[in-house]
Amino acid sequence: MKTQTRLVLLVALAACLQAGAALAVEFKNVGPTAVVMYDAPSSRGQKLYVAPRGMPVEVVINYGLWSKVRDFAGDLSWIETKQLVERKNILVRNLNAKIRANPDDSAEVVFSADKGVLLELVEPVSTTWAKVKHADGSIGYVKVSDIWGV
Repeated sequence: MKTQTRLVLLVALAACLQAGAALAVEFKNVGPTAVVMYDAPSSRGQKLYVAPRGMPVEVVINYGLWSKVRDFAGDLSWIETKQLVERKNILVRNLNAKIRANPDDSAEVVFSADKGVLLELVEPVSTTWAKVKHADGSIGYVKVSDIWGV
């Protein structure tokens, strides 16, 4: 009987782990204007900070008209869901990230970007490279490991 119970528990645990792995992380951006981030899903909550337009956030949960999000620093806050857009911006995660002409480590460096620089995602991300555009119009490829928001 103990063996059968253990087997059932093991199968249930495996199913839970597999289901969790299948969940995709959802990233969105703050819309065209800066918005206030709150500590609760209400405009009467404590104001934490002002998020700049275009800032990428990870959506943790949607709750009515509000979304709980995680920012680049890992901090959690609430934003009105209507203030989020699908446009994909990403943030540079590492110091002096190299943006290259082609998705190859030996390709020419088009420009470098420091940690926290906002870049626009131009094309869907491959497993290792992302095509991005800087605010000055420069376009290139950055390693996915050097960015946050995808």
